[in-house]
Amino acid sequence: MAVSISVAPLIPKPLSPLFYYSHPFLRFIPSLRPPKTRLTNSPTSSSSTAASTVAAVEDDHKTSEESMNIDALQRFIQLNLGTWSGSFHQFDPDGNLLHKVSTKLAVSSYGDNELISLIQTLYIKQPTSTTSILGDVYEPEWAEYKIKETNLFTVDKYQQIGFFPNEKAFALRYQTAGMLETVLRQGVLGEDDTGEESPKNLKLPSRRPSIVCENCLYSLEKDMRARAYHILDPKGIIEMFLIFLEERGGVVLTFPSYENHKNCSNRIIPHLGRWKGHSITKRSGVYGATIAEADTIAVLEIDNEGRLIQDITSTSSTGDVTTNVHWTGTISNNLIKFDGGFLVTLLPGGMYMGCPSDVAKNVAESKSFHLEFCWLESPGTRQRLVRTYDVEGLAVSSTYFLETKL
Repeated sequence: MAVSISVAPLIPKPLSPLFYYSHPFLRFIPSLRPPKTRLTNSPTSSSSTAASTVAAVEDDHKTSEESMNIDALQRFIQLNLGTWSGSFHQFDPDGNLLHKVSTKLAVSSYGDNELISLIQTLYIKQPTSTTSILGDVYEPEWAEYKIKETNLFTVDKYQQIGFFPNEKAFALRYQTAGMLETVLRQGVLGEDDTGEESPKNLKLPSRRPSIVCENCLYSLEKDMRARAYHILDPKGIIEMFLIFLEERGGVVLTFPSYENHKNCSNRIIPHLGRWKGHSITKRSGVYGATIAEADTIAVLEIDNEGRLIQDITSTSSTGDVTTNVHWTGTISNNLIKFDGGFLVTLLPGGMYMGCPSDVAKNVAESKSFHLEFCWLESPGTRQRLVRTYDVEGLAVSSTYFLETKL
C-alpha cells in the first residue's frame, strides 16, 4: 500500500538565471564578506590557465558544446534508469548511525534530445504506528514522494552537476533538504508524525542549509551504488551525513557491512597504507570540460606518537607539474581532525566523508574548500569523489579518483 505525500520537492522551483551567480552563503551567514577575487581551484591543480584555455575552446565550439550537453544528460539519465532498492542511513558528524530506513526508487524518462527529462519516485517504508492494535497483522506501508524532474536546465544551473560517465560517478548541488527530511519523517515517524519542527528523538536537516551536496559512486563489482549527502547548517557547520545504498532490482536488500556498525574501532585500518591512482577533474555543469588529469600517490599512516600522517603527490598527465600535500591530524573513535580544520568521519562499509570544520570561516577568509566522499568497496580498491567550491561557496569542479593499494 502506498501513501502519497504532498511535500516540497528536493529541487526548488525555477529561479532567475541570475541566482547562479549569487552568493549562497551570504544569505545564511551574516558574518561573511564578499570576496575580493574569484578563484578556481581543484584538489589536483590550482592553475587558472587551464580553465581559461577550456573557456576559449568552448567559445570557438559552441555548436559542438550544445550537442555534448545533450549527450551528457542522456548518459546521466541512462545511468540512473531502473528500480533501485536498498536502504537510507543517517549518521551524526561523529559517524554514529542514528536511523536506517528501507527505500525504493523508481526512475524513468520522457522526451527527446534537449527536452529529455528524468522522472523519479521515491518509496519510503513506514514503521508500524504506535496506535496499532497489539496482535494485529499489518502490511508494510510505503510513503510515496515524487521528486521534481531533472532536465537540461535544472541539472546545469541548479545542481551544478559534476558528471563522470565512464567512471559512473556524479556530484550534485541542492538548495534544500526537503526530500531528505521527508525520508526521515516517513521512515522513522510514519503515521505518528505530527509535523512538529523538532520531533523527539529525530534530528532533521536545517530548513535553510548552507550546503546540500550529493556525491554518488557506483560499485565496481555489482549493479549498485552509494549516494552520500553532506548537510551543512546555516552557519556552515556539518550537521549530518546521509547515505542511500541501492541496488538495481526489485528486492529490498540488507547490506551486512552496515549492520555491524557497532564494531567501529577498526574503520581506519583499511585506509592505511600506500595508494596509487589516477584522478580526473571536471568543471561543474553538463558541459563537464576536463580541467586536468593526474597520477596520484596517497600515503596514510599512524606514527609512533599516534598521529595520523597523510601525504598526497599528484603528477599532471603531461608530467610537467607535480604537487605535494602533507597533512597531520589526530583520530578519536571515528573522527579524524586534520591540522588546518579539515574533518574526516569514518563510516561503516569502507566509507568516509570529509569536509571543513567551519565552511563559513573559509568563505570569510576567501579560501576555497572541498567536500569528499570515499568508498573502499574491496580491500585493495577504492573510489573517491571530491567536490571543490570557490571562495563564494559555488561548486566549481569535481574530481574523481580511482586508487589501488600497493
